[in-house]
Amino acid sequence: MHPSAHTAPIGHRPTGRSPRRAAALTAALAIGAVTYVGVPPGPAQARPVGAHAVAAPARTAIVYGSGKPRDARLTIPAIGIRRLSVIAYRGKTDDGPGTRIQNRGIAASPYGKDGGTGPGGIGNYQVTAHRSSHGGIFRRVPSLDPGDRAYVDAGAWRYVYRITRTRWVSFRSAASLRAQRAAVPGHPDRTAHRGYITISTCATFEDHARGDYWTDRYGNPEHRIDKIGVLVRRVHNPFFHRRHR
Repeated sequence: MHPSAHTAPIGHRPTGRSPRRAAALTAALAIGAVTYVGVPPGPAQARPVGAHAVAAPARTAIVYGSGKPRDARLTIPAIGIRRLSVIAYRGKTDDGPGTRIQNRGIAASPYGKDGGTGPGGIGNYQVTAHRSSHGGIFRRVPSLDPGDRAYVDAGAWRYVYRITRTRWVSFRSAASLRAQRAAVPGHPDRTAHRGYITISTCATFEDHARGDYWTDRYGNPEHRIDKIGVLVRRVHNPFFHRRHR
């Protein structure tokens, strides 16, 4: 092996190197720089001199709710929604009973065979409300961006969801509706292992701009815009007050 493939002790001239190169090597090692002697190793072999491995922070486990259907309150700071009443009912998104709840200017959350889970549960917590009528409380839902938060208060707990993506749903497509109502939003063939939220409202303005004026018997337009989120935390509900015994 050629002498230059070995490392000389710091402060001594390495065999086969000029005094100038030896001095540069000594200075680099003294300040903990990443320095290699001879042929530089590949990416998997590179090790910084004097560096220490830093363990990644432990990920906090998410505590889920029971998934039991119950009324809740929805807050979405990014679009100015504060403590909106969400009524749980047995059914499926935007059916007759759900539409009647929305017509009161509040939100509806279906549960049961064709519905979703309850607040904070594993699966798909579905919340629907009007955008262009009866107060239009979800008028700004389409402007939600990935990273925005939605807070669901139910009993003693507040469930914090982070918006991750947008889905469009066609009310004229059975497959599209199955994907909307699936336990893993958009994936009817998957089993849910975490909590999701689907915040859904009509795409009336967008449909009309295309010349699409189709509606179902409840007045729903062909398309809906869904904002999908994932549960990231459970904290104490700041509005919950225990009754005195």
